[in-house]
Amino acid sequence: MADLIAFYSRRGQNYFDGEIKEVKKGNTEIVAEKLQEITGAEVFQIKQLVEYSDNYKICAEEAERDFNNNARPELDEYLQEPEKYDTIYLAYPNYCNTMPMVVFTFLEEYGFEGKTIKPICTNGGSGLGTSVRDIKKLCPNSTVTKGLSIDSSEIEKAEDLLKEWLEK
Repeated sequence: MADLIAFYSRRGQNYFDGEIKEVKKGNTEIVAEKLQEITGAEVFQIKQLVEYSDNYKICAEEAERDFNNNARPELDEYLQEPEKYDTIYLAYPNYCNTMPMVVFTFLEEYGFEGKTIKPICTNGGSGLGTSVRDIKKLCPNSTVTKGLSIDSSEIEKAEDLLKEWLEK
C-alpha cells in the first residue's frame, strides 16, 4: 500500500503574512511539496473544473458563494486507483472556516473507507476551523487523525512543523 498527498492550492493573489501578494505557488502547494520530500508519498493536486478567480477578493466571494450554496464543484481530474493508498495526507487552505468545496467533492467521490486521513490546513490565522469535523462526517468509515494547522506566517518553517506533526 502507498501513501498519497492530495492537496488543493491556488496561485495568483494570496494571503501571506497579513497582506495580499501575487504568488506563483500557493501556501498549500508549498506545504505539499515539503511533505512529499519528507514522506516520499505520491502527489495528487485537487483542481476544480471551473477555477476561482486569481483575484483574491473575487476568489473569496466565489468561495463564499459556493459554501453558502453547499456547492460541489466538479473535479478537473480524477484520482486513478484510489484503493492502492492506505494513508491520505489531505492538504487544503481554510475557506469559510472549513475546506474549499471542491475538497468536499473529492472526499465524497472516493470516501476512503478503511483509510487513514491526515488533515493539513493552511490559513491566515483561522486554524483548522470545522474542517476535521467535516472530514469525519464525509468519510465516516475512515480514521481521521488530529489535523495540522499551518499559519501563512509559518510557511517558511513548514518542513519543521510537518516533521514534528508526523512524529506524534
